[in-house]
Amino acid sequence: MEETVLYKQLFKSYNSFKNQEISGRYIRQIDIQNLLDNLEEKFIVKNIGDSVLGKPIHSIQFGNGPIKILAWSQMHGNESTTTKAVFDLLNYISIYRDEALVKSFLANCSFCIIPMLNPDGAEAYTRVNANKIDLNRDAQDLSQPESRILRREFEKFQPDFCLNLHDQRTIFSAGSKPEPAVLSFLTPSMDKERQIFPSRIKSMQLIAKIASDLSDLLPGRIGRYDDGFNINCTGDTFQSTQTPTILFEAGHYPEDYKREETREYVFLALISVLKGICDESFKEIDYRDYQNIPENEKLFNDIILREAKTENRVVDISIQYKEGVKGGKLLFLPEIEKIDSKISKFAHKEIFCENKKIEINGESTLTENVIVNKITLNGLELPLKCE
Repeated sequence: MEETVLYKQLFKSYNSFKNQEISGRYIRQIDIQNLLDNLEEKFIVKNIGDSVLGKPIHSIQFGNGPIKILAWSQMHGNESTTTKAVFDLLNYISIYRDEALVKSFLANCSFCIIPMLNPDGAEAYTRVNANKIDLNRDAQDLSQPESRILRREFEKFQPDFCLNLHDQRTIFSAGSKPEPAVLSFLTPSMDKERQIFPSRIKSMQLIAKIASDLSDLLPGRIGRYDDGFNINCTGDTFQSTQTPTILFEAGHYPEDYKREETREYVFLALISVLKGICDESFKEIDYRDYQNIPENEKLFNDIILREAKTENRVVDISIQYKEGVKGGKLLFLPEIEKIDSKISKFAHKEIFCENKKIEINGESTLTENVIVNKITLNGLELPLKCE
């Protein structure tokens, strides 16, 4: 009960420490440079190497405790929500250094955080780096400078815990119910058999603790990723060294395409993990509770038009936003994914057309995989903008 009160209090006071200088989804190295410069008074900020295109990659170090925590964000350049939450965490630590919770973090732990591992991908708003390599599949080959930088920091810092921070698409549900997976987690496997070693148990306990701590704030909206083993993935590689590793996935909160609501829940999850490690409260959690978190399923579309009348039949139409950058601005382009008599998926936005005539881009003959510029229903235009 005491734990739940803490997170509700942090939730209510979030705007008092939210870093207001960073927002939205399109977060580049240039957007965080000023934040990094401002951190230098209270944190140790280092340039730890350069990207393929020569952009700087930084680490932020703080704390004097014996427990070492390594975290990295934007390994995929278009996954920026956790980067925002990291800067919220740093702001919180800076503002509340004299409070008991922050004091315990700094006294018990030493932190090394890489806020943007893939600045080239962040600039281009792509998952991959400038060489079109997925850094999260390069943990064994280490073919890319960014991958080698992360491995070097891992070996030099020798962490006791790793936090691998990502975003996930809007398609994921938390289990089979019509609830979006706002947050999802994974303790990566250590081998093909997915065995549960003592080090992996620790990350299971920590994830179960997050789910418990945030259960009142995110009821039914926390998911768990499949733990199929892939040694080329960074989390699996680090976990295989018996370093407890947690994958964070920031997902979709209703109507929150800028991921500003989700960002707050990621911050709370980070606090939960740090507190659990510092006071060792995670050890009281039954690791099997991790398995009770519903597994992610791909059950959502962004928009579904129900019972729309085309030239020759009544159909459901699913639409998914494609993200892209143009002129320095992030765009959400609606694309027809599927046209069928009945679509069984859930939708973040459902429009019930009631057998009325539909036209898309001025045509009543509809085609899948087409970008939608305009939808009219009985001659009236439907709003498509994603805010």
